[in-house]
Amino acid sequence: MRRKASLVLLALAVFFAALSPLLRWYAFPRLAKVPAGRYQAVVTEAKDATLVDYATLEPKKVPKVTVIQTLKGNVEQARKVKKETGRDAVVWDTLTYIAGPDGKMVSRIPERYVFDGHTQQPVHAGGEHVDGTPVRREGIAYKWPFLVEKRDYRYFDMQTRTSAPIHYKGTRTFRGLEVYYFEQTVPWTKVPLPRTLPLGISPDTVRQLGLENWYTTKRMFWVEPTTGAPVNAEEFHHTQMRWTGHPEKKPITAFAGHVKMRPDYADDTVALVKSQRQLVLLLTTYLPWGFPALAAVLLALSVALEARSRRPAPGGTRNPGRDRRAFAGERAQDGGKPEAPGPWQGHADQGGSP
Repeated sequence: MRRKASLVLLALAVFFAALSPLLRWYAFPRLAKVPAGRYQAVVTEAKDATLVDYATLEPKKVPKVTVIQTLKGNVEQARKVKKETGRDAVVWDTLTYIAGPDGKMVSRIPERYVFDGHTQQPVHAGGEHVDGTPVRREGIAYKWPFLVEKRDYRYFDMQTRTSAPIHYKGTRTFRGLEVYYFEQTVPWTKVPLPRTLPLGISPDTVRQLGLENWYTTKRMFWVEPTTGAPVNAEEFHHTQMRWTGHPEKKPITAFAGHVKMRPDYADDTVALVKSQRQLVLLLTTYLPWGFPALAAVLLALSVALEARSRRPAPGGTRNPGRDRRAFAGERAQDGGKPEAPGPWQGHADQGGSP
């Protein structure tokens, strides 16, 4: 019985030891993915900002500019991409909507971002674009990969339609979470105007006035390293309309402000990331390291049971009657006869007395 239990324990030890690397290197890349149908909205604000009045083309101070960014997973398009490429891609249809202090639209820029749900690397299929203009993204956007490293990454900028390094600047704490802090500065660059502007103004209208759009920003991200999700984001954003061919003319500030995530959205993001973090750690740390420890315990128990099953029985448990019968049997096998009774034994058997 002990030997059977020992073999069962040994089999379980081998099973858990083999399962550990399978979880980390096989199951984790296939299970840890951004959901294809995910929907998310993030609201950021720039208080005491500068905003152009398109009716007069004069910049003015405003109490607040609101940026609403929505991400919507396009499941049907993701299926088409998988059929074309064989990859489990995620397709996000995003919209960046900027509203003035009165809630009216300042601009709106739609995008389509196609990427690998696990590595976050772009997948060049499915009609990726920014504001209707086809693009070919390089690097990451919106989200870092799972298990972020302490290094620089390439990050895609929606305004310039190009990718540039975003630099790792150290480890910090944000609302109880240990996060990696990243910074990217985009120098002054000529960029397209949004196709949708207020008052029926179009990019062609602005160009006919002899103006072109220039932009610079410093963006900052606080990224939870296990999930790769930014839990906070800020930007020092500055956009100007410059006079073409007239460098002496003063540029018109279209927008300038320090854009920050609204506190309630930061709270919701942190709560979501904390719950998802435990699931990722289960596949990358808790089970892959816990199973080898469990296998070692099971192996030790198996060895102990096997050793006990091979140990001889203690001498105090011997049966004298059984031993005497075994001895008589051995003499019979050797051709000998039982020993003759002594004189006193014979008289005792006959009931006599000495």
